[in-house]
Amino acid sequence: METNNKPKVLIVDDEKGLRLGTKRLLESEGYFVVAAENGTEGIEAGTTTEFDLAIIDLKMPDIEGTQVLKKIREVHPNTVCYIATAYASYETAIESTKLGAYSYIPKPFTPEELLQQLKDGYNRRLVLVESEKWKREREERLLEVAFEKTRLNTIINSITDGLLVVNKNGEAVLYNPSALNYLNLPSIAIEEKIIDKLPSEISSLINKFLDAGIYENKSYSSQIEIKPNRELFVEATSSPVPHPDGSLAGVVVVMKNITEMKKLEFLKSQFVSMVSHELKAPVAAVYGYLKLLVDDSIKLSQEQEKNFIKRSQIRLDNLLKMVNDLLDISRMEMKTAKREIISVNLAETIKSVIELFQFEAEKREVNVLFNYDENLPLLNADLDEITRLFTNLISNAIKYNKVKGLIEINIHYNKPYIITEIKDNGIGLKPDEKNRLFQEFFRAKNENTREISGTGLGLSIVKRIVDSYAGKIEVESEFNVGTMFRVFLPLKNENNTDIKSV
Repeated sequence: METNNKPKVLIVDDEKGLRLGTKRLLESEGYFVVAAENGTEGIEAGTTTEFDLAIIDLKMPDIEGTQVLKKIREVHPNTVCYIATAYASYETAIESTKLGAYSYIPKPFTPEELLQQLKDGYNRRLVLVESEKWKREREERLLEVAFEKTRLNTIINSITDGLLVVNKNGEAVLYNPSALNYLNLPSIAIEEKIIDKLPSEISSLINKFLDAGIYENKSYSSQIEIKPNRELFVEATSSPVPHPDGSLAGVVVVMKNITEMKKLEFLKSQFVSMVSHELKAPVAAVYGYLKLLVDDSIKLSQEQEKNFIKRSQIRLDNLLKMVNDLLDISRMEMKTAKREIISVNLAETIKSVIELFQFEAEKREVNVLFNYDENLPLLNADLDEITRLFTNLISNAIKYNKVKGLIEINIHYNKPYIITEIKDNGIGLKPDEKNRLFQEFFRAKNENTREISGTGLGLSIVKRIVDSYAGKIEVESEFNVGTMFRVFLPLKNENNTDIKSV
């Protein structure tokens, strides 16, 4: 419908003369006019197109003017409608007003009366359209603001780091769920005074800005233990929030969980301390023996000198073993150990390890019984690693056994594992010793182990090797009765894809 921006008027009237005469009058005054000869056509035209103005006859043969008015207003509530009638009454005036009629135009009317009415109505229409436009724009802006706020909240809440923002009065204005955990607080209320409820170190970080009262473009950080016993450590960083005019608006604190890093630092420190202690003892002992040997003021017999040299040699042997074990663990940690995966006959491998320790076993009169199934499947593994694994276990079974003791080694296949049991009737372990058995440098220290040398690293290496083959190891032990290690090594496919790096 081409209107050239003319005010659009709909005339609904069954009086042809009035209808056409009014149409000609309004068109001559610059209006765009559509005329409908009854209520049905009026509803069709008025609901299909949005008119600025509508003049509706109250009495029509098919549909009452009030019904036409109602239908048009339902679809286009901003169309300014008039009821035109020669039979105006108080009741119809009230009903029409309730339905949204702007005014009455009594018949007959003069051109001046009609034009004045339409002029007022059109001004009303312009106000309504402008108001509608502003309302729509405001709703769009509100929706946009709400969307941005929702998106910002979603982003902030999804951040795993803790985030807390306070204004320059020390009141909380923004936080995310992670902040509650990192601050060890059950809840935070917006606009509550929060500074005194925070860990003192974080309060101090915030107060550096609030006490200064000015915006300074710098940050402060601190590592803080929120929960004791290294349960929760955070690194908190405070930064100023600038106001648009450049003054201080508040402070934002970002908290990063560094618990794992602090645990690693502690373990590293503990490990270095243990290594230093274990290395210091043999070095100090050898140094003492050498001082005695070179001191001319001390007269030693040939037998004493030989004894000191022999003791030094034993200490240095243990030291060398410890260094080699530490190098093995280091290679495992750094994943630099090279492997050659081949088909390993586990029974033959263990048999050669037993032969290696035959002299040690005979010296202590320890009897070794070895039982295995001749039809054991081959194990895809690195031979050196498997040899080292059982060397440690069988060596321990001999060392921690009693004189004239017994060792029973049994191998059987129970899909998917080849299971090896190494059982001795030696000195056994106390419950607390058993729980720490695979820790680095742990050695059971009691009246029975005082004279037994070792680095405390062998079983740690055993555990790492078993884990690398997706296997498992179990220990059964009773103090003064004996110990049994049960090693489960799964068979692998031809490509050994399940074997991890040691």
